Amino acid sequence: MEITARQERILTHIIEEYAETASPVGSVTLAKLFDVSPATIRAEMARLEAMGLIAQPHTSAGRVPTDAGYRYYVNNLTENAGTADILLNNPLAEDRGMHALEKRVSSQSRADAAIRGAVDSLVDLTGNLGLATVGGQLYLSGISRLFMQPEFMDTSRVQGVAKLLDNLEPWLREAAPGEALNIFIGHENPIGKNSEVSLIISKFVSPFSDRSYIGVLGPTRQNYMRVMSLVRYAGRMLEETLNEEM
Repeated sequence: MEITARQERILTHIIEEYAETASPVGSVTLAKLFDVSPATIRAEMARLEAMGLIAQPHTSAGRVPTDAGYRYYVNNLTENAGTADILLNNPLAEDRGMHALEKRVSSQSRADAAIRGAVDSLVDLTGNLGLATVGGQLYLSGISRLFMQPEFMDTSRVQGVAKLLDNLEPWLREAAPGEALNIFIGHENPIGKNSEVSLIISKFVSPFSDRSYIGVLGPTRQNYMRVMSLVRYAGRMLEETLNEEM
């Protein structure tokens, strides 16, 4: 796939603007940002659409990212640092949310409280559903927060999420994703392919299992850099807390 630098910047802006507003991004907005004519932007958007990276909802003149667009964007975020080290190269490393997460996890004297604290922190910080699977036990929090997102006004998507959650723990146990940070976008999810959600999980080692996971489940419309960093940080905090202090 050949994409120009300007097309890449346009795609990035569409993804990041859509994450903030949940509204399709139009050519007039982009034309002002890039100081070119709306016609030029429309031509570039047509090329991005032909590549399958953006799409036009039936009810809007604007564009939204596709699963392939999100995957291109996420790959660009991680190709230099690698997913395991994304936090180290992230300007959000000093984010107050990360300090709050660390404090909430490290202050616990029991393993289950630390795990629940990490999951609840991810819910609070991302607005997504938080989850962890440790030693065969599945921790979930934030289902109501997830379904408050505008994407889930469609009941068929809710059913897809429910199917994914019903099968998540056995799938993780069987598939055992091996990367320190794993991102499954939309149709990449092995279950609930049509629910238009992203599963972002961090693998960590605990006294209960060397393949424990913590992460979030949310709409494909995400602030990926922030969420990926928070999830990876939560995994590191749990690994340190559970293995060194308990």
